[in-house]
Amino acid sequence: MKLLVISHACVTPVNQGFFADVANQTGWDVELVIPSSWNSEYKSNVQVSRWKDFHGAIHTIPVWKTGNIPLHLYKQTMMGLLRKVRPDVIYVHHEPYGMATAQLYLANKMVDNRPIGFYGAQNILKNYPIPFRWFEQWVLQNSAFSFPVTEGALEVVRHKGYTGAAEVLPLAIDRGIYRPNPEWVAAKRAELGIAEDEFVMGYLGRLVEEKGLDAMLHAAQVLKGRRWRCILVGSGPLEASLRETAVKLGIEQYILFVGFVPHEEAPGWLSLFDVLILASETRSSWKEQFGRVLLEANACETAVIGTESGEIGNVIRNTGGGLIVPEANVAELGRAMLELAEDPQRTRQLALQGAAAVAEKYDQAYLASRFITSIRNASQREG
Repeated sequence: MKLLVISHACVTPVNQGFFADVANQTGWDVELVIPSSWNSEYKSNVQVSRWKDFHGAIHTIPVWKTGNIPLHLYKQTMMGLLRKVRPDVIYVHHEPYGMATAQLYLANKMVDNRPIGFYGAQNILKNYPIPFRWFEQWVLQNSAFSFPVTEGALEVVRHKGYTGAAEVLPLAIDRGIYRPNPEWVAAKRAELGIAEDEFVMGYLGRLVEEKGLDAMLHAAQVLKGRRWRCILVGSGPLEASLRETAVKLGIEQYILFVGFVPHEEAPGWLSLFDVLILASETRSSWKEQFGRVLLEANACETAVIGTESGEIGNVIRNTGGGLIVPEANVAELGRAMLELAEDPQRTRQLALQGAAAVAEKYDQAYLASRFITSIRNASQREG
């Protein structure tokens, strides 16, 4: 079996790990098509590099509109690539409304018309303008399989007319990467002057309004009088406003802005937190599509607090690894913070419960095996 995967996300090497697991479990020839450079939300002009465990061919191709998920297009005819690679199955790791998705589907139709499928995380029913609506409908009508990450994402494509095979496949966690790192934590606590008895809350991601970070800082006032820290790991346009808010609330001495950190440091920071906060707030055109950082934190034996925005509540209910609060409710968020700050044993219990659930339900090797079954089924149906 030769599987061709098209994925802008695999510009980040760790995301190639899932497909390395697929190859290792099956012996398939798995090849990747990746933009030669990408402007991510964290960094511009990210260059492709290979994940240490992925050994298949990587085809790097420049794109127009780099960094724009729906609009980017590969600057090469995909027909020529497909004639060269001759895959048995094609997986476009991209939403069905994207230009690059339509580009691959059209090329496939004109070459060997192999079984082809898509990824989906869009959990809000949106009617896109023409021609995107036409592209999306054509992709849905010509797909042999799909991998929506949530039931909500599946409902959206079903509502839009997709009738093909679908496997709800959550985002996976590589537990070889996301695991407790006590040595790193001890060194970092010493470096930052954080005592062992200080309660540490944290956030890891983009500093943007919809992540509920303003509510997080306001809620943290309930911890005044205790020994605590709040660490914000990431960068974004809201940072200046958050710094001002911390000063106005009189808690600036408890707040640490770390800035952007490379992926390899994320497990260390998540291990440092006693509790990760993801207080996302739904907007008219956005709600949290998954919240993988919740699973990453649980895998590092860290408890979580999250809101009901999008999939957050479902993820926490599935793991049992934390507390759920209403969106934009400072009082309830504060109560949850105080509850865990005052009960280290309960916090630890939630963290361990979450880690066990991640190992059972979200482990990368396990989800790769489910992916493999779906790809085999699609190949057999078309064969």
